[in-house]
Amino acid sequence: MKEVCGEQCLARCTIFRWCQRYEAGRVNIKDLPRPGQAHVVTDSATISAVDELIRQNRRTTTREIAVELSTSKGTVHHIIHKKLGYGKVCAQCVPKLLLENQKTARMVVCLTQQFLH
Repeated sequence: MKEVCGEQCLARCTIFRWCQRYEAGRVNIKDLPRPGQAHVVTDSATISAVDELIRQNRRTTTREIAVELSTSKGTVHHIIHKKLGYGKVCAQCVPKLLLENQKTARMVVCLTQQFLH
């Protein structure tokens, strides 16, 4: 078979396995569902709710947010880090990238408190 199809031909054991499945009555070629971790599906309402809870109390934990929103801790962690782009700094969730008005506000605080001198 390798002479006819080349290196991209299937292994004999794969063909035998397919034949056994066909003879057993399986005619669908799609994969059967398997157990495992489901993909994290989040909607904009959940994302905005998590963002609002973090903005109200930056010291809240993912477990507290998960309990309040009745979702899993992993989903909350995914929303915080992947969707919102927050990271932990001194046990508080803060945005990784600051907006221009936030940068200006920090600069004003530094200049008024003589930190730069």
